[in-house]
Amino acid sequence: MATDKNILAKGVKYLAGALPLLFLGPVIINSAFKNEKHPLYPYILALGIIIALTAMFLIYKGIMTLVKSLFDSDKNN
Repeated sequence: MATDKNILAKGVKYLAGALPLLFLGPVIINSAFKNEKHPLYPYILALGIIIALTAMFLIYKGIMTLVKSLFDSDKNN
C-alpha cells in the first residue's frame, strides 16, 4: 500500500489553513454578540459565521483529501 505524498501534503495544507479559522470564527462571533448595540453588529456577526463555515469546509476538504491519498493510491497501481 503506497501513499500519494503530493495529495497527502495538499490535505495537510487544507487542515493547516482551517486551524486558525477554527479559533478566529468563534472569537469574532462572540465579539459580535457582546456588542449588539453597535451599528456594525450584523456585519461582524456575518463575517464570523462565514469564517466558521469556511473552517468547517476546509476541514471536510482536508479529511477527504487525506482519505483519497491513503486509499485511492491502490487503484492507480
